[in-house]
Amino acid sequence: MRRWLPFLLLITLSCGGGAQRPLVIGSKNFTESVLLGEILAQRLESAGCKVERRLNMGGTFVCDAAITSGALDGYVEYSGTALTAILKQPLSGDPARVEPIVREQYRRRGLVWGPGLGFNNTFAMIVRGSDAQKLGLETISDLARVQDRFRPGFGYEFAARPDGWNGLLGAYGLKFSDSPRTMDLGLTYKAVAAGDVDLIAGNSTDGLIASLGLVVLLDDRHYFPPYAATIVSRADLDGKCSGARAALDKLARTIDDGAMRRLNYEVDGKKRDVVDVAREFLATVRK
Repeated sequence: MRRWLPFLLLITLSCGGGAQRPLVIGSKNFTESVLLGEILAQRLESAGCKVERRLNMGGTFVCDAAITSGALDGYVEYSGTALTAILKQPLSGDPARVEPIVREQYRRRGLVWGPGLGFNNTFAMIVRGSDAQKLGLETISDLARVQDRFRPGFGYEFAARPDGWNGLLGAYGLKFSDSPRTMDLGLTYKAVAAGDVDLIAGNSTDGLIASLGLVVLLDDRHYFPPYAATIVSRADLDGKCSGARAALDKLARTIDDGAMRRLNYEVDGKKRDVVDVAREFLATVRK
């Protein structure tokens, strides 16, 4: 056996035992998530880490399964989504309660919850500005006046998740005549602007809301929980690249709601490349 030891050592080294393994960064399948994934990837690369991108993967459950299994090392998740969709906890509108629950439950799963990026991307119930003005729609409760004729249309996830459409109907006592049309999330804005549907569930930080003349209805019963955008990572992140966690920690509180809306508009409104928008943003962040 002793004579085989040098040979075994050679195999170990030649198979990459001393090589740096790439960090795998993912995202969901909508603009904001892809952009944030690219920001994470570039931030890690600037810290000397090798990065493999798996952006635009799919919805919440795809990304969660990937990071839980170790196929991903990091992506950006939202606190309310983590609480209800992933951890199956009851809805709560109190950020001071949500954050500790999510952080501890993720720790038990071998994941690190944080840092938070600084903005809250809550669900937004959105209508055309012309309809809001003509029909006097200001709050979600006002939808009771149009539930017999408004056609809702949502991304697949919102139609199915516990903090989505069915929960909203119950919380507001609404009963729409039409079942919601489901489509890829990125198509919902085009659908409502074109008049194919009358109500969509978007994100409050989406850049197209103002540019398409759309209006966000006030969540007057405070149904939606907080959705603080937060970096989720594997606990062994620094084992793949020393200094990776410190690099991501410097992104804490660097993006407020308005800044995220502007970044999204650069991509969706101005049709700029995600890589360029991420690079320009990171140039403003402390090293």
